[in-house]
Amino acid sequence: MNKVLLVDDEKRMLDLLALYLEPHQYSCRKALGANEALSIIGEEPFDIILLDIMMPEVTGWELCQEIRQISDVPIVMVTARDQNEDIVKGLKLGADDYVTKPFNENELLARIEALLRRTKPANRIEVNGLLWNENRYELTYKNQLIKLTPKEFAMIGYLLKKPNQVFTREQLIDLIWGFDSDTEGRTVDSHVRNIREKIRNAGFPIDNHFKTVWGLGYKWINHS
Repeated sequence: MNKVLLVDDEKRMLDLLALYLEPHQYSCRKALGANEALSIIGEEPFDIILLDIMMPEVTGWELCQEIRQISDVPIVMVTARDQNEDIVKGLKLGADDYVTKPFNENELLARIEALLRRTKPANRIEVNGLLWNENRYELTYKNQLIKLTPKEFAMIGYLLKKPNQVFTREQLIDLIWGFDSDTEGRTVDSHVRNIREKIRNAGFPIDNHFKTVWGLGYKWINHS
């Protein structure tokens, strides 16, 4: 499920956009104006932002510039202004696409989907709502962030990338800590316990997937 931030100074428009998008597996968060949007962007990542241009105090153009200083998230301008110079200005300031009001629901969805196809990170692995995103350095379950240490994140990543392959403790040490590390097998076991506990606490059935191969190491199993 892709996460979308909707930014507009009209609540009615925010509600309308969410009404269009949510049935198509988009998780929508609404920001009533630019200041609220910047605050939200600082709290959590998004896959795409739909941004109104004509807002009081801080315009969509100004907000687009602000966002581009901190993020390369795809931005679609949603605007009533369809003059070419306005469209060009938005694209030059960092927007990726635009739609004009009143917009066609199917066109809006098609533009969002096309933009996500072009920008979606390749290094994403999803298993029943558990999403490992290497580009964002995040593990989430149903959009809930699971806080892992860098080594925990790397370990679960190796397992997810190669389901059903057994990784010995020695292999995991070499991959994550390095060949010249003096790390011992029990350190790997400790990391495994932490990973399982964190993912289990998020509600994912980790014990059905993250398996111990007694005497050898660990593997990940995907169930159809």
